[in-house]
Amino acid sequence: MAEQKEAERAAKLRDLISDYRYNYHVLNKSMMSEAAADSLKHELSQIEDKHPELITPDSPTQRVAGQPLPGFKQIPHSTRMLSLNDVFNEEELRAWVARIGKLASPSTQLEYFMDIKMDGLAAALVYENGVLSQAITRGDGFVGEDVTMNVRTIESVPLRLRRTKESEKFLQGRTEIRGEIVMYKEDFKKLNERQAKAGLPAFANPRNTAAGTIRQLDPKLVAARPLHFHAYDLIRENRDEMPTNDFVYKTLRELGVIANSIASTAPSEAEIRKFYKRWEDKRHDLPFNTDGLVIKVNDRRLHERLGVVGKAPRGSVAFKYPAEQATTKVKGILVSIGRTGAATPVAMLEPVVAAGSTVQMATLHNEGEVHRKDIRIGDTVIVQKAGDVIPEVVKPLQELRDGSEKRFVMPTHCPDCGTKLVKAKETEAVWRCPNNACPSRAWKQIQHFASKPALDIEGLGEKNVIALIGAGLVKDPADLYIVKKEDLLALERFAEVSAGKLVEAVQDKKNPPLPRFIYGLGIRHVGIQTAIDLANHFHSLEKLGGATIDELSKVEGIGGVVAEAIVEWFEQPDNKVLLDKFKKFGVEPEKTEAVKGPLSGKNFVVTGSLESMSREEAAERIRALGGTFQSSVGTETDYLVVGANVGESKLSKARKLGTKQVGEKELLKLIDPALTANK
Repeated sequence: MAEQKEAERAAKLRDLISDYRYNYHVLNKSMMSEAAADSLKHELSQIEDKHPELITPDSPTQRVAGQPLPGFKQIPHSTRMLSLNDVFNEEELRAWVARIGKLASPSTQLEYFMDIKMDGLAAALVYENGVLSQAITRGDGFVGEDVTMNVRTIESVPLRLRRTKESEKFLQGRTEIRGEIVMYKEDFKKLNERQAKAGLPAFANPRNTAAGTIRQLDPKLVAARPLHFHAYDLIRENRDEMPTNDFVYKTLRELGVIANSIASTAPSEAEIRKFYKRWEDKRHDLPFNTDGLVIKVNDRRLHERLGVVGKAPRGSVAFKYPAEQATTKVKGILVSIGRTGAATPVAMLEPVVAAGSTVQMATLHNEGEVHRKDIRIGDTVIVQKAGDVIPEVVKPLQELRDGSEKRFVMPTHCPDCGTKLVKAKETEAVWRCPNNACPSRAWKQIQHFASKPALDIEGLGEKNVIALIGAGLVKDPADLYIVKKEDLLALERFAEVSAGKLVEAVQDKKNPPLPRFIYGLGIRHVGIQTAIDLANHFHSLEKLGGATIDELSKVEGIGGVVAEAIVEWFEQPDNKVLLDKFKKFGVEPEKTEAVKGPLSGKNFVVTGSLESMSREEAAERIRALGGTFQSSVGTETDYLVVGANVGESKLSKARKLGTKQVGEKELLKLIDPALTANK
């Protein structure tokens, strides 16, 4: 019976793959991505390996074709470790090349340097007179973690640089080599095989495993896991010693450091595209994971003159490959309860690798989305994952159904606490668990309360929050304030220092700014700017809690939906108990007076990246002068600040509404006229 089912499955796979081939090669149409088709071929080959008698002459398989963690010292970088802006298609690449051409002098003969973008942990190795003295993680770009002892265990990292005639001068004084610490795909596979034999959970992906390994406090554990260092930059006090990036790579190899041999120069955009296409498929044969190319202006002096925009250099970009897709089966659909009680269907998948990570779950968004896409338990589906984006189910392959698939039925009660799920309105797409004490809601709410935009309590990440809840120490955010050091020391996750730091971090936030506290409460629809607007209008939590829908609606930017959500939150008995506990434990948000300044009553939106500051820094400076920072252009927007690498949507809307557009220089005049005048 089982063999008969596999024979039928193989026949369906052959037909579907054949249809894909015909559409792609003959009709120039794409039914699915090449990665998804490859995934189907792989499944077919597995069936045929198990049952050779099922192999047919026309089977597709018969084709012949070719912020630093505790425990590590914080070290400032000699120069900032920058990020790269992304381009996703040939049109965006062409636009970047055109911008570089305009910024460089007309007589400049541009040349580009290309390398595969490695998916690892960025690090800087410092050599003094040729001897390794320090290894620092990227951190926030300005400050990293001292991981020297761990990096010394990596065999590919030379403890002393190689001396040759060409490398001699780089062995004098300080030489910094930057690159990526990676775990090869084959080594990752073997590591997980050892984990399975030992009855331990599998690691998620090579990149996270490499990053987690290098941050281990025990170098012996690091030495037991195979890591590699691939260099991409060399920094010296005399920058003229490295005229081009091509020269840097040749020098790195002379020094005995791995620098990708596939890196190459290109005289034009056309040659960049050829390199991109050449490695689009071949990249899967590389020992490490990659999702694109790094393209730089080869002339390093010109690269430096082009400057930096925000966190990225103008003279470099990451040219990304399309999001990877794969096929797998839906084993089941469970419902996950979020911080606000939202009940989200999640597909449980047979493990499959997409975009370099093992995917086992994918969001299905809401009940309506499941039925719209007609995703059933037992379906073979195409899943998609791009970088750190949450995996999603693109569509089911209905042609492969055998009749055993089951339709999803939304549960009527919360799977975690048994409370009946509700919808605030019939028109709402999302079911919710109304129980504030629901275990799933509790830990997500506490984590939100402690997050950086809210109270910014250091040391309260997901694992620590779950540990506190599991030990019965906390049930809600207010309980954090009565946790004692001795309580934490009873848990495996905490030692003397970490326990003391966490208690101190919590107690330091007993008088948080009112906007942060409001945001931290996790009221539906209340983001950071809305929390600021509410604090500026009502000045205290007591007045906000007693406000009516009409009073709330008078606050600029607060519509009926948001007003209803706020009133509903303060009326819920559980939330009243929570606020009483905060008072009892001495937590009193600072009362707020609306900031008055030269930008009062003015609304700003920023599109693109700014050179002199990040978008978050711009928002803080605008708010400090009484202005409002908005996320999208609307009728009330006064200024659209246009930076570099902008999209068309905000510009188009601003033109339609007649919104004034200003550049970064004009913004600086508005937020810091004295500074601008001195320039």
